[in-house]
Parts: sequence; structure tokens; C-alpha cells
Amino acid sequence: MEKDIQAILDRALDGERLTSDDCTDLLKSNDFVRIGLAAHEMRMRHNPADAVTYIIDRNINYTNVCNVVCTFCAFYRRPGKPDTYVHSIDEICKRIDETIALGGTGVLMQGGLHPDFNIEWYEDLLRTLHSKYPNFQLHCFSPPEIHNISLISRLDYVTILQRLKDAGLNSMPGGGGEILDDEVRKRVSTKCTTQEWLDVMRAVHQVGLISTATMMFGIGDGIEHRVRHLERIRQVQDEALANKANDPNYGQFTAFIPWTFQRENTALGRKITEEPTGIDYLKMLSVSRLFLDNIRHIQSSWLTQGIRLGQSALRFGADDMGSIMIEENVVSAAGANNEANERDLRYQIREAGFTPQQRDILYNYINRESTDELDTRNSMPLKSLNVAFAD
Repeated sequence: MEKDIQAILDRALDGERLTSDDCTDLLKSNDFVRIGLAAHEMRMRHNPADAVTYIIDRNINYTNVCNVVCTFCAFYRRPGKPDTYVHSIDEICKRIDETIALGGTGVLMQGGLHPDFNIEWYEDLLRTLHSKYPNFQLHCFSPPEIHNISLISRLDYVTILQRLKDAGLNSMPGGGGEILDDEVRKRVSTKCTTQEWLDVMRAVHQVGLISTATMMFGIGDGIEHRVRHLERIRQVQDEALANKANDPNYGQFTAFIPWTFQRENTALGRKITEEPTGIDYLKMLSVSRLFLDNIRHIQSSWLTQGIRLGQSALRFGADDMGSIMIEENVVSAAGANNEANERDLRYQIREAGFTPQQRDILYNYINRESTDELDTRNSMPLKSLNVAFAD
């Protein structure tokens, strides 16, 4: 007989912090509607305005060369293979110019773990871009990339992050999190461990940078692994907020973004016999909102889940729709096939009963006169194009 979860939801709504056992019981429950209603109530407390935010940015994958093997990835290429690439500065600048022309405020830039790129390479890249685009936000790299720099340059994480910040880095995405439990990670990847990922994020916050946190589930993980993941994210955020009380410039997680594994073109996908359903996704999103009481924003991953399920997430705890994503290559290589332009996204937000609001990576509101025209025209039919997640 399924456990009654109402007492857990009541405690959460009364302001009591949920335990790992509470989290487990919620994820085991089939009553995802009640969980979603409670999560929406908590969302409105964290973000009481009726606005649902989104960002216009571009995911530039500066290289596909990667010296590790992740069985859930279809993007990487081993060093020396004929289809490897490294984008030139001119090519990156061209893509940034296109992003700015479309009303974009930043770039999400990540790449493979290149065996030859030391700290100086990344500093030169950031300095060049920051010099040319001083008001354009550079939301770049990931904990595995920082760990790779540490191995190559023999520097600690804090030193690396401080140097990258000085060179122009504004914030860091939460990529490479997958499931933060080594029982799962060691089966699917040879990149950084759970502890290394968490320690990089602690260093990010220590040098005064913000970051996001992510979860990719459905890679052979169970409920117990997902609960540990949420516990570890909440713990790092607790530490960041405690430090921020004494140092207002201390960094923190701004948002949490869960999504399901995109399996189509991956080695791991051929081994996984069952994948998370839409209900599993909405339940995971809702439980994240209830459990992560110290993170303000929960993002809908419509780019991996589809625009209609992404819209539904706005009533299950999410307050942000992420990005229109002008470009993305990693998850699209794995089989994600969803697209929406800014008009589509604003239409979906309005039809869910909210006011669409463009933001930047810092969650500052961006107001452009051109959005008024978008809201007075009918949404164009959704098309199919290879794009994927933003954080």
C-alpha cells in the first residue's frame, strides 16, 4: 500500500525542511498531482510575481575533442580523430555577434576535456571576448573542465577560478553533474568524481561567482541516487549561504535544472531498457522544488522534454523556461529534437497563465520594445531542430 504523503507536503508548506526519507517517499509516490500542487505553492513563495523568465543565449561548444569516455555522450571525439574541431576566436565572435543581434545577453560556452588546453588558453579566450564584448555575459565551462585544467596546469580549483574570473568569466553552468553519486558515475563516465564536482562548485562560490546546478537522471540510477544528489546540492548551497552572510560577494547556486537522459544516439542508450516518463520528470521537478528550499529558481528543461511538457512544468514548481537556445550541439547529438523561437516561448508561458519576462544569467530583467510585437502575433508552428538544454 502506498504511503500517504500529505503529512510530508504539509510540513514542507509549513516551512519545515524535508529529510532524505521525506524526499524518498515523495519520489516513490504515484500522487504526482498533489506533489505538483505543493511544489507550485512553494514556487510562488520563492518567486511571488507571476513572471516566468527565460534567457536568450547561445551554447557555443568551442571544441569536441575530449580525453574521457562518457557512455551517455554522442558529441565527443577522441584526440586525433578526423572529425575533431576547435573553434577559432573569429568563429566564436561571429556567433556572439549573431546572438547579440537576436537580443541575446550572454553565451553558454562549454567543450570537451581537451588534453592540451592549459589555464593560459582559457584565460586568453576569456580576455579576448571580454575585451571585445565588455557587457556580454560569459557563462562558461563546467566542473569537469575546471578539473581537467587542474590536472594539466597543476593548480588548485580556487586559483583557477580566480584567474578565470579576472580574465572575464561571469558565472559557471552546472554541467557534468549527471548523478552526483559515484556508484552511478563510475559506470558511465571517466570524468570527475562526485567530490571533485562539488569541490569545484565550492571554489566557484568562494571566488564570488554564481553557478547553476543540474541533474541528468535515467542513466541507470535509482531513487536513492537521486536523493543523494539533491542532498549534496542542498549541502553545498547551505555552505554558500552561510559564507554569504559574512561576505555579500560570496557566490551561490542561482537555479537547479533537472532533465532526463537523451538516449537515442549513445552507447549507454542501447543498454538502458527503461527510461523516465513525463510523469517521472514532473515529479522529479516538483520534489526538487520542495527539497531544495535554499535555491530560488527551478528551471524547466523544455528543450529535452518537449515544449508542451516544459510548459506543464510551470505548474509543477518551475519558474523559469531556460533559453530559446540559438545553438546547441551536445544533447542534440544524443537525440534531443525540440526547438522554439522567442515568440513560441512567450506564447507557451502566457498560455500557462504567466507573464513572459526575458532575463540575463544573473536573473536581472531585460526589457526590449520588440517583445511587444511578439506578444501580439500568433505563435508559429513548432519545428523540429537539433537543440538542447541550457543552464
